[in-house]
Amino acid sequence: MGVRSEQVSRSIATMAHTAPLQSPRRRLMVGCGVAAAWGASAGAWAGEALTIRFSHVVAPDTPKGLAVERFRQLVQQRTGGRIQVAVYPDGQLYGDHDEMQALQLGAVEMLAPSLSKFGRIGFPEFELFDLPYFFPDMASVQQVTQGPLGQRMLDRLARQRLVGLGFMDNGFKHMSANRPLLEPAHFAGLRMRVQASRVIASHMRALGARPVTLSFSETKRALSTGVVDGTENPISNFWTQGMHQVQTDLSLTHHGYLGYAVVANQRFWSGMGAADRALVGQALREALAHGNQIAQLENDKALAELRSAGQTRIHGPSTRQAEQMRLAAEPVHAELAKRIGAHWLVDVRDAFTSA
Repeated sequence: MGVRSEQVSRSIATMAHTAPLQSPRRRLMVGCGVAAAWGASAGAWAGEALTIRFSHVVAPDTPKGLAVERFRQLVQQRTGGRIQVAVYPDGQLYGDHDEMQALQLGAVEMLAPSLSKFGRIGFPEFELFDLPYFFPDMASVQQVTQGPLGQRMLDRLARQRLVGLGFMDNGFKHMSANRPLLEPAHFAGLRMRVQASRVIASHMRALGARPVTLSFSETKRALSTGVVDGTENPISNFWTQGMHQVQTDLSLTHHGYLGYAVVANQRFWSGMGAADRALVGQALREALAHGNQIAQLENDKALAELRSAGQTRIHGPSTRQAEQMRLAAEPVHAELAKRIGAHWLVDVRDAFTSA
């Protein structure tokens, strides 16, 4: 190993060890220094020991957490430990608001951000996945994410020094609060936590609620203190974050999809040797296939555990209520079509209706 490459490896190892103790601003400043060192040693990692820091904001026992853990295991097994994947769940390194910047600066190597986050960095077409009542089921989502349209979307990320490596499912979202949320009138006056998505915020306003953007890691505390009244989540996130402890009612609205894209820092990815890049890419594809296969099982398991815990009342909308909710969402579709071009909505719908 050359002197410069050895210095870079020491810098990466030091940062991975100390980052959880640093503020986000400090971590990003350190990350800039590490990224600069990488720039001087691109291509030097072929065949060398390497640590890939993979940061995400959810619990290890969610569909995302389990898929990332499978990826870690596969890489370690197939390289005999030469390449390690250091996983930082639950926002230990970075949260919703700073993880994308951290990746672009090289402060981490890989992320799996929710698809909503890509709109904020210049890819508003990813907000299609946030549209309420757009995808009828998971098979329809996967016709897009596993097909040529999904690959085209991933390829576009190169404009922001990101390498799009694949899509990861969680599941469909449901509404929670301290009262049932089954029709638009039930949302009147509520402060609903949302992630930073113009589409999701628009949906909450269409329902008569006030959207409040908060990091995922801050949501349970905000619910418990009354900063917000309710939120939306797949059941696995609702359960593993303990939101049932601070929300009396969960309404199975099945109104929108939540998924992620696995992305890598472009300099890091191109700096790996071709053989290592192929090995890591194959391990990730297998891990994503595993995660996508178990996503619904994990949500079903979480719902069963939630029912068993008995702390939260669980409701389902009637046919009339579900139709009211769908009609309320129609202006949200029109607003996004005007902003990004109606052709995107047509292309996505064609991808899952023509299969």
